[in-house]
Amino acid sequence: MKNDNIESSRNWYIIFFAWLVATIATLGSLFFSEVMEFPPCMLCWYQRILMYPLVIIFLIGLFPFDKNVFKYSIPFVILGWLTALYHNLLQYDIISKSMTPCSEGIPCSIKYINFFGFISIPMLSFIAFSIILALLFFKRKNS
Repeated sequence: MKNDNIESSRNWYIIFFAWLVATIATLGSLFFSEVMEFPPCMLCWYQRILMYPLVIIFLIGLFPFDKNVFKYSIPFVILGWLTALYHNLLQYDIISKSMTPCSEGIPCSIKYINFFGFISIPMLSFIAFSIILALLFFKRKNS
């Protein structure tokens, strides 16, 4: 009985940290678009569409704790991770710019920020999705 409580408590903290990462990523994307006034490209919108619901999914999964939150969130996380990966490959010229869905409007290759020579907004998104993915698989392994 005590081990079940410890495992449940550990899983609650894992989902809490996933919620925290999703919330920070959501607030960061809103900061870049609303405060810094960087218009998002199409791939940025797709990443937002996949990140924003995670804040609500994880929050609902915390109160009361729902052990099935993995099933509800993993499709969003995997699709977001793949989209962010594609966006980074495009920005770092690994994928040809002719293969971009951003044919009109804001180009997907634009870099609004460039910290340390490699950290861009899509890289921040990729890092956030990667952390959440790692946390979810760690939770899944513990269950």
